[in-house]
Amino acid sequence: MTGLVWDVNKLRIATDAAGIALWSWNVDTDRLEMDERGHVLWGVPNTGVITFEVLSACIHPEDLDRVRAAFAATRDVLGGYETDFRILCDGKVRWISARGRGDDQGIVGRIMYGVFIDVTERKKAEEAREMLAGEMNHRVKNIFAITSALTTISARSTTTKDEMVKDVRQRIMALSRAHDMVRPDFGQQKKAAQLGDLLGTLLAPYANAHSETERVHISTPKLLVGEKSATTLALVVHELATNSVKYGALSTANGTLDIKCSVTDGEVTVVWSENGGPLVFKPSGQSGFGTKLVVSSLSDQLGGTISASWPPAGAVITLKMSEARLGA
Repeated sequence: MTGLVWDVNKLRIATDAAGIALWSWNVDTDRLEMDERGHVLWGVPNTGVITFEVLSACIHPEDLDRVRAAFAATRDVLGGYETDFRILCDGKVRWISARGRGDDQGIVGRIMYGVFIDVTERKKAEEAREMLAGEMNHRVKNIFAITSALTTISARSTTTKDEMVKDVRQRIMALSRAHDMVRPDFGQQKKAAQLGDLLGTLLAPYANAHSETERVHISTPKLLVGEKSATTLALVVHELATNSVKYGALSTANGTLDIKCSVTDGEVTVVWSENGGPLVFKPSGQSGFGTKLVVSSLSDQLGGTISASWPPAGAVITLKMSEARLGA
């Protein structure tokens, strides 16, 4: 049986199919040679002499020192090595995996060889999984915070144990209805919801049914929210409500929440205003996971933004989002 002949053309077909770029490095002159795929991958023209210093201009600043150290240590590494890092190419972030063998294995005439592989999609998938895990962890923590807050609200507004049990049960059932509204059971028909109905259902657990005045006021035009967008909006509203019952207007017996919505030129604006709670101050330090989750959800899924002001009466949060995406 005749074996395959791995000539240059067949090797090129194989590396192209695998998305592999080839490189060589002269350990004395620091000169790097790359094939055409390597130049395309890095966004570097195939002209002139290329050294690590030339390529380092493309490496993400946050990764540069780490890559320098890893690249310098390759000759002392026993066996294979793999270094993943980001580069900036045409204004976009791309992930590259540099692979080779250390300890001068395979060195030919003072030249070492290795490959570059574009691992951008794998890194995006990993980041998405990490984000999902972080979101689930955050939601579980929020469930405990919400349950604790609802118990406090019920204790404040009831006079007997039986009344408190009934009130807590009603509030938890309201949370369940809100969940069903945005995430129906398998087999149930998925349909759009009116924004006012969705907000009312999501915030029903925090309204004080035993008060003579409504604690939560909602004013919105007729506006449909699609199934995909409803989940994102619910996440944002629950995050704002959780913060309010922990630190804001809903943490006190007389605090109120006013939500107004308007639509202008295809942009939906929702203003969340709190009153009657403790004095509020602009948060200091780095943003927590919840804030980052809200910002990324609004931006990525609803094409929107969030801004906040902190008057003494209470926080004012302004959400802006695409009307078209909200209905999707």
